Amino acid sequence: MGSGPPVVVLPPAADGGRQVTVRGERVGTAYDLFDVLDLVHRAGLPAVDQAVDDPELIEWRGGGPYDWNGGADGGADKGADGRDGDGADDGVSPGGTGGP
Repeated sequence: MGSGPPVVVLPPAADGGRQVTVRGERVGTAYDLFDVLDLVHRAGLPAVDQAVDDPELIEWRGGGPYDWNGGADGGADKGADGRDGDGADDGVSPGGTGGP
């Protein structure tokens, strides 16, 4: 095993789920922060709220502990207005109802 953190949370999939590995072994899919803490606890590691911000325990890939939005774009982070900041029209109206 390398010297990195024992827990790795991968980027969100299209359904918003994030694969979680502990010590290189896949232990499950998390759909929210509570799922990550549960998987960490089941693996015998500390599962306290502060653990999610501990880079020596958890490596977050493709977004941090509060990024759970998957989608056709591979889970790219979007702002409160529904746009990802690339300047392209993301199909979200100013009222946030979506559509062309």
